[in-house]
Amino acid sequence: MTIDVKPTPAAAPGALLDTPEIARIGVVGAGQMGNGIAHVCALAGLPVVLVDVKAEALERALGTIGRNMDRQINRKAISGADKQAALARIATAADYAACAECDMVVEAATEKEEVKRAIYKALTPHLKPSCMLASNTSSISITRLGASTDRPEKFIGMHFMNPVPVMKLVEVIRGIATDEPTFQATQALAQKLNKTTAVSEDFPAFIVNRILVPMINEAVYALYEGVGSIGAIDMAMRLGANHPMGPLELADFIGLDTCLSIMQVLYEGLSDSKYRPCPLLVKYVEAGWLGRKTGRGFYDYTQSPPRPTR
Repeated sequence: MTIDVKPTPAAAPGALLDTPEIARIGVVGAGQMGNGIAHVCALAGLPVVLVDVKAEALERALGTIGRNMDRQINRKAISGADKQAALARIATAADYAACAECDMVVEAATEKEEVKRAIYKALTPHLKPSCMLASNTSSISITRLGASTDRPEKFIGMHFMNPVPVMKLVEVIRGIATDEPTFQATQALAQKLNKTTAVSEDFPAFIVNRILVPMINEAVYALYEGVGSIGAIDMAMRLGANHPMGPLELADFIGLDTCLSIMQVLYEGLSDSKYRPCPLLVKYVEAGWLGRKTGRGFYDYTQSPPRPTR
């Protein structure tokens, strides 16, 4: 048996494409992003398998999904019946074998390349050959991640924004090997989820974080250099630039470890000193002060209202 490994030529303009149907979704990682992706997929009518090696993470995820759907009910965005039907579509599992019948699996693990590669190595033997694989990475090369799998042509970036049920945008990123049917199927999935897509080239941090996270890093530098206090910096950007949230408050919401990881990807990938992570950001992460998820970052969330930590 011979296998043709020649690259698939691009479809001619106007050619009809055999776009794969996505009828069942797998989501790997039951954290903040993973539970949000499972939430919107289930509400869109898709059966979802939510996989995490930690049983307590799956339990927390289902609780979070239920509470977030209750907020949508209160806003009259969905009905109680919609919630019950969506929750019934979500199955949970600790074993990647549960993804065997999925048409696409979205990896939503922590923003560390070695973690993602380990997941793909364990996951892909359980997937059917036609299954597409998407990463929710916010900064890492899709080409490089795809090359570490057995299906680079079916690998794509699908970067949802946080919080997933609220934010309308999904960045779609093709790796150098991603084929046209996978790209078209991903676009169709985003449309089914009532999301708007922005297509990005496969450069470090893509579009949103290429612009947003260096701004946050510059705000940390302003704090580090004594230009302003935490409160002054956030108030200045809220009232002076009409941002809904100050950059340091936003960093806490995203997670300071995630912000640092993105800055490191930019710095290493582009070799430009303007992307050097601020030493103060590094210190906060080293201290375990990662923002809201740990109860303390630039603000202390054990107090109400949260108080600046510097």
